[in-house]
Amino acid sequence: MLPAINRTMSAPEWAMLLILSVLWGGSFFFTQVALDAVPPFTLVSLRVGLAALILNVVVLLSGLEMPREARAWTAFLGMGLLNNAVPFCLIVWGQTHIASGLAAILNATTPLFTVVAAQLLTADERMTGNRIAGVLVGLTGVAVMVGPAALAGLGADLMAQVAILGAALSYACAGIFGRRFQRMGVPPLATAAGQVTASTLLLLPLALVADRPWTMPVPSAPAWGAIVGIAALSTALAYVLYFRILATAGATNLLLVTFLIPITAILLGAVVLGERLDPRHWVGMALIGCGLAAIDGRLWAFGRRRRRLPPEVYQGQDI
Repeated sequence: MLPAINRTMSAPEWAMLLILSVLWGGSFFFTQVALDAVPPFTLVSLRVGLAALILNVVVLLSGLEMPREARAWTAFLGMGLLNNAVPFCLIVWGQTHIASGLAAILNATTPLFTVVAAQLLTADERMTGNRIAGVLVGLTGVAVMVGPAALAGLGADLMAQVAILGAALSYACAGIFGRRFQRMGVPPLATAAGQVTASTLLLLPLALVADRPWTMPVPSAPAWGAIVGIAALSTALAYVLYFRILATAGATNLLLVTFLIPITAILLGAVVLGERLDPRHWVGMALIGCGLAAIDGRLWAFGRRRRRLPPEVYQGQDI
């Protein structure tokens, strides 16, 4: 019997979610360095290709076996399409027309799409009032953190904005789609390896046609370091955590990472690059924290239990 999906995440699941947000937040640093030497589609292909090499070696060394049946590899291709190929390409194209701040806000709609998709497509991740409220509060926090200037382009370049929203919808559908690997008995490590392997097969032809990478100069050592970093940490390790969280916490909880990524990216900028934190950053983080608390539901449940208990229960107790 499969374990139930946790509506309220445990402490280890929250810890993995925070680590995942750091890995994906750090990808912005790697990408910024790598894009100076490598075009976007080539970078995306190298990212998933090197991650596939790393994860398949780890699978081999760990004694696991990759699934061989057609059903599993069809699912890997579907997951690679929804979670990598489609959103990566849409985001790359969209960010050539709109500011990254606006793209971050639009991408943060992923949990909202996930709540709706989970309501329509699952039986154990139903839409609740606190989840909707939490998603809206978290989305507001992202907008506040990125700043009002990012909204200046809202309404212009409509197709680019639709592309980023399409990427968010694709991520949401991937979260729902990826739940099937647990039912199929595929462990998270093998699932991560299968997804990035399938993604490589989908994205490599696009990079060869669009970028013609053999015509470009060899990237510098810092660029290669960034490419290895984004492949090994922000992709290979990140997707092992992704599928481990998805198996127990569910798609809605997993994709809360979209709210955490701006926080970790900004904090990394402050710690590593010495960037200054403005008051709006702290306000945005507080709003995101409130949104996550509402979606998790633990504080609401505690408040309801406390209101139901008579006052004498609390006498002599440190609550």
